[in-house]
Amino acid sequence: MGIEDSNTTDDDSRRPLSVLRTRGRSSVVKLHDAWFIACAADELGTAPRAVIIQDVPLVLFRDADGRAATLLDRCPHRNVPLSGGTVCDDGTLQCPYHGWRFDGRGECRAVPSLVGPAASKARTAPSFPTLEQDGWIWVHTAPGTMPASRPHRFEKMGAPGYTTVCSTVEAEASLFSTLENALDVPHTAFLHRGLFRSESRGIPITARIKRTADRVEAEFIGEPRPTGLVAKILSPSGGIVQHWDRFILPSIAQVEYRIGDENHFLADTVATPVSDFVTRLHAVVSFRSRIPGPLLAPLVKPLALRVFEQDATILRRQTEVIRRFGGEQFASTEIDVLGRHVWRLLQAAARGASSVPDEEHETTLVL
Repeated sequence: MGIEDSNTTDDDSRRPLSVLRTRGRSSVVKLHDAWFIACAADELGTAPRAVIIQDVPLVLFRDADGRAATLLDRCPHRNVPLSGGTVCDDGTLQCPYHGWRFDGRGECRAVPSLVGPAASKARTAPSFPTLEQDGWIWVHTAPGTMPASRPHRFEKMGAPGYTTVCSTVEAEASLFSTLENALDVPHTAFLHRGLFRSESRGIPITARIKRTADRVEAEFIGEPRPTGLVAKILSPSGGIVQHWDRFILPSIAQVEYRIGDENHFLADTVATPVSDFVTRLHAVVSFRSRIPGPLLAPLVKPLALRVFEQDATILRRQTEVIRRFGGEQFASTEIDVLGRHVWRLLQAAARGASSVPDEEHETTLVL
């Protein structure tokens, strides 16, 4: 049961203790046609690198031309992890058990002591489309040929006047919960009080929500600059904020702020589901400010990590409760602006549906 239909009218105060479990409801999804970040490009050197995406063990390595390749981390011969092997001078990955060697397409190129050709269908390790782009290694979840789609691009990375800061962190939470957290405005006044916002100043804000086939956007209209430390650093002079939160399939949470003509902040977070309840977050933050970028950059990452540490703690506690009760239960209001849309888009992607109906509406928050 998902977030859209999990509200309940049951009165827990009247239910027997034996049935106060949520009966296995779960927002866990598996996306079978999606690009995810496996690691930063500079983390993949001359040795193979083991990663896990959606509970699938993978091994990344560079071939003789330096191109990144991804195979299932299992030798088809005797089930030994290929990530424990070595990359040979010819760019093949050699299994540590019997020395079988595989190229970037997963084809077996050599079997020590074997007379005759090494390649055969049975000896092939499944390979996954891999691209190196914008300083990241992206892996597609469908093995085989390169798909027509391409990974998300970071719009302001390298743009004139912009400074970019990157970071990778990990949350003990499902893909959905992590994405919703990254795009959830109401919690910032409580969980991140002082860093990002304060408790409500009683200012009504209009949220204009627009959902299309592959994304949902919330534009927040009429918001003064937040009172927290992060906002003060980005715009010391104050002003009215132009603020957008976006979810973009398959797993991008995008937050954008404009304050006046000089201050622009764009944060793209690509969420990679390691397992059902572990999600790795790769953040790319690009900004332009009245304060010179080289002066501001050393402050952005530590502040962002302080905010994330608070999120990581609450997400871990959320996951502990979900597991303790055997599932999830949601009670939402109209100010939970993006959650149901994120969930519906993820569900459609997991089913392989081409799209969900477009939708537009407005709601009011008091911040």
